[in-house]
Amino acid sequence: MIVVGLGGLMKDAACAVLDSGELVAAVEQQKVAPRHLRGGLPQEAIRAALEAAGVRAEDVQTVALARPLGEGHLARHIHLELRRAFPQARVVSVDHHQAHAASAYYGSPFERATVVAVDNAGDFRCGSRWRAEGNELRLEAELSFPDSLGDLYSRVTELLGFRPSMEEHKVQWLSASGEPKYAAVFHEILRREGAGFRADQSWFDMDRREAGGFGARFYQALGLPEGGTIPEAMKADVAASIQAAVEQMVMDFAGSGGNLCLAGGLGLNALLVAALERSGRWDQVFVQPAAGNAGTALGAAWHAWHHMRPEAPRCPLRTLCLGPEFGAEQIKRVLENCKLRFRFLPTREELLAAAIEQLAQDRIVAWMQGRMEFGPRALGNRSILASPLDPYSTENLNVYIKHREGFRKFAASVPEEAAGEYFEAGPNARFLATVGRVREKHRRTFEAAVLGPGWVRVHIVSREENPLFHQLLIEWGRRTGLPVLYNTSFNLFGDPLVCTPRDAVRSFYSSGIDAMVVGHFLLEK
Repeated sequence: MIVVGLGGLMKDAACAVLDSGELVAAVEQQKVAPRHLRGGLPQEAIRAALEAAGVRAEDVQTVALARPLGEGHLARHIHLELRRAFPQARVVSVDHHQAHAASAYYGSPFERATVVAVDNAGDFRCGSRWRAEGNELRLEAELSFPDSLGDLYSRVTELLGFRPSMEEHKVQWLSASGEPKYAAVFHEILRREGAGFRADQSWFDMDRREAGGFGARFYQALGLPEGGTIPEAMKADVAASIQAAVEQMVMDFAGSGGNLCLAGGLGLNALLVAALERSGRWDQVFVQPAAGNAGTALGAAWHAWHHMRPEAPRCPLRTLCLGPEFGAEQIKRVLENCKLRFRFLPTREELLAAAIEQLAQDRIVAWMQGRMEFGPRALGNRSILASPLDPYSTENLNVYIKHREGFRKFAASVPEEAAGEYFEAGPNARFLATVGRVREKHRRTFEAAVLGPGWVRVHIVSREENPLFHQLLIEWGRRTGLPVLYNTSFNLFGDPLVCTPRDAVRSFYSSGIDAMVVGHFLLEK
């Protein structure tokens, strides 16, 4: 049975495809159609996901829609469009937070767990806690807007000069270099009440539309003149304070004991995930790595499947490489159409050798292979790679290629069997959904990638999940004695992760990247 899941229609739209419960394709609209307007069906993502899954619209028996906000004219219009697009399918709606929770639990390896979804305000709810066992999810508690952890984090994002609902990740990474001096202030703003929290509105000014809308009481608590900007010297401490407060609030809401699953926009916060992992409150922690609105497409599909087939075995998330891929002829046509000079590398051995030679010369290499990743992180199929042995690699990546702040560090990709030698990291590191620690004896080697007190973004790569990237790391280790490469997403200037060969060519020639390996083709500058 083929089930299509759609989610994030008001923001971060995506499509997922299940075949007999197994996730076989998932694509975000922004990556295949960056100019898509919010509020409509992600037509390009649907086409790309169906093609990647090898199915036709006529083969789909069920379409599960993670409900957009409200049930008015827009929702009715979408249902009519779906009926036309999938003539043989039954269309079902799934509650937004139910879809978040389903994405976390059904994607996990657990048979029972506490499931928590925390976001800004997906459907006027901003948090939910569920009890999961077998194939059933039962709601235990929920939070409603404005009592929102995500909203408070977004307000601080704007207060610090970043774009709310877009650049919360910058606050997270900035927090690693600060001290949580003002955490008590944020605990006062969002106080515990019963099973959840209640936002004290006296800390806000309803007439202030900028800088997070904080009021006189807040500025006084921080020792600042009302409405003033946050001094640069304070920003890291304010970021550390909201980060520490939210970590504690999520723990309080989640409780303790057994296994924990996490989704929702705050689930993208890798420092939060690491805090949950190291808290000792749970046996194991799993975060659905595409935890934001796009991930509700997965949850809607899984929820519909297990509702229709309650006795069906679970199929945990095995990979996020679920998008389009491109063959040699498709890539060659694009390169020739762009009048580019390239070298064809016919064998896998030649491909790996060429990439390693570039990296050994301290060159920055764009690496595009296989199926595009689902979610916000590059996991070795749409990556920019650099050698940790090059003392200038992180400066070159940050300043000349990614054009981003120095406090935003790059991931270190390492083969699964070698990870323990260099890092301490848990299972969520396979999806870059958490952070780990550098072993003390290797601290100097990875100094440029270290966040605050020894944290590093670890990406553990298994042979089963990504055999080509895994072999690249192994061969690189044989060449250099260090089987680790710095890895950041192959995209520029706020663009989404590259999808097609043409996207890759555009980004390559618009940046300071030195070489690109796309499929079996090598391009150099």
